[in-house]
Amino acid sequence: MVQPRRFCDCDASEKALYSAFLVLVGLGYLMALSYLYFSFQGLDGKAGLSVDDVAENYYGNRSGTRLEAALRGPMSAFSDIENKRIIISWLQSGAEEKFFKQDVLPILKKDCFQCHGGASAQNFVGIDLSNFNAVKKLADVDTGVSLHSLMRISHIHLFGIALILLAVGMIFRRVEMLEWLKTLLILLPFISIFVDILAWFVTKWDPVFAYSIVIAGGLLGFSLSAQILISLYQIWFWRGGEAVRK
Repeated sequence: MVQPRRFCDCDASEKALYSAFLVLVGLGYLMALSYLYFSFQGLDGKAGLSVDDVAENYYGNRSGTRLEAALRGPMSAFSDIENKRIIISWLQSGAEEKFFKQDVLPILKKDCFQCHGGASAQNFVGIDLSNFNAVKKLADVDTGVSLHSLMRISHIHLFGIALILLAVGMIFRRVEMLEWLKTLLILLPFISIFVDILAWFVTKWDPVFAYSIVIAGGLLGFSLSAQILISLYQIWFWRGGEAVRK
């Protein structure tokens, strides 16, 4: 059986190539974690990120509206207390059109239109707050992210992350360690991302499955980090030894 070349057999340019790619993937993953934190934290009305925040993103807050949940959660920093009170009062009083242009639209123009104004906002962030009909859709009961959005995001994640995991795994297979452990670390992120994305859809049915999202995400982060760090260590500091095949 032909074994993959070891890192200690690679020349400097090959080591530099592998290292640069692994470092950028690691930084990209950290940026993704930061994005998830700032997108989800506060959805349950409390500071910090929790399982309840994750559940509310996918299952929603069935006792309130999507716009109210956003104003109380991730978008709370973009509007002052009085403006948020006016919009929430309008939502809770029935979200009638006659009060929209008079009371609500000026606040939205001031606080929200930079990201959520017009057709370009609809294409870029998926939410347009420039007219009553668009805002009215967010005044319905909050059932979390839509199935259409989940399908759009999930196919992008499955294609993109699978290619990243393939590339990292092709580098990681050169490490010298127990073969069964190496195989486990290579397969674990693929299994984790599948379970994670499947749990998005299941959590729309029952919020308890938000724990599956958190656990699968943790396993993905652990296995990907292990591959990157072990590979970088053996690229530059491992002098080679007798590889364990069992």
